[in-house]
Amino acid sequence: MREDSSPAELTGGIGQIDLILASPECTHHTCARGAKERNESSRATARFVLNFARALQPRWVILENVVHMKKWAGYRALIDELENDYFVREQPLDAAHFGVPQTRRRLFLLCDRERLPEAVLPTWSAAPRTARSIIEWDGTWKAGPLDNGRRAVATLARAQRGIDALGEGIDFLMVYYGSDASGGWQSLDRPLRTITTLDRFGLVRWRDGEPTLRMLQVPELRRAMGFGPDFLLEQGCRRENIKLLGNGVAPPVVEAIVRTLTSTTLSTQTRAPAIAAE
Repeated sequence: MREDSSPAELTGGIGQIDLILASPECTHHTCARGAKERNESSRATARFVLNFARALQPRWVILENVVHMKKWAGYRALIDELENDYFVREQPLDAAHFGVPQTRRRLFLLCDRERLPEAVLPTWSAAPRTARSIIEWDGTWKAGPLDNGRRAVATLARAQRGIDALGEGIDFLMVYYGSDASGGWQSLDRPLRTITTLDRFGLVRWRDGEPTLRMLQVPELRRAMGFGPDFLLEQGCRRENIKLLGNGVAPPVVEAIVRTLTSTTLSTQTRAPAIAAE
């Protein structure tokens, strides 16, 4: 999409839109960049949503991004402009509270032309679903020795911290790439940490008294995002699929939001809202 693309060009005259679901670029909002320089043009893609809202005039707009977007200098102006036409609720939501086996906290701007949106309530009241539930234990993916003589010292140190904490013989997950403020490993008995666009989670599994390592695979990460088995993804290479998942929004969270936004309207009409997603 070009920066000068118009809503008319991109929607192709599809007619009346009831709801827009928008996920502007998060790369230069997220804390995952650390101290790296931020690109203001990337951050400003959030303002494209305003163009679509003005042109298409949907009843509802949902804008999703990382919670760190609130620290952006342009954030308040974005809210102010949305409030010219919408009642806006700002609400952080964690996918783990909606039955997703991943801790994934995101900011949602919920916009309704006619009334202030109600708060979205968690739909999962049982114990959180854990990373253990996404693993294909009988999968055919090859695992190799944890210490194969080629791994970086920092990688082995992260794995060793997990072994020291849990004891030998206990399987766990480790962060293979990137920095991690929690020691670089996690138990399988808690939700997976936030999936990013990088292939970063490895399964350390004990076989015949020795630790082995393999990376989590696309079907496992797909389950960790809350996508069902009927969701077709694996059309490109592994890296592309992982990037798509890391940029994704957990479906159970979106379902809960849409149900909350449209609950009053849908009780008096039979058709579901038409959605335009960016």
